[in-house]
Amino acid sequence: MADYQAHIDQFKEENVDVIALSVDPLDKAKEMAERVKATFPIGYGLEVPRDADKVGAYWEERRKIIHATNFIIDADKKVTQACFATGPIGRIVAEDALRSVQGAKKRKTQGS
Repeated sequence: MADYQAHIDQFKEENVDVIALSVDPLDKAKEMAERVKATFPIGYGLEVPRDADKVGAYWEERRKIIHATNFIIDADKKVTQACFATGPIGRIVAEDALRSVQGAKKRKTQGS
């Protein structure tokens, strides 16, 4: 989340919303938000496996966690990029998300 917060102004320039979701309860989600100084919404209390299964995310029963799952969703509410981690490695970093959004916008204007 800190990576996305560090690039939040660039996301705003691209008119892109950043939203995070967590299995953490409210108090832990607030701690994380404060730690990274998040200015974007952070949903909390996702349930394993119910919410993980809704998006096809990998999850662990033992730790009751959902592994990192990233989506880039366009203005038409279509998933244009997705990354499903099966462990601690595998995320769409903020710079890659920005490049993806910028590239999609460029292709859209060139195709018009």
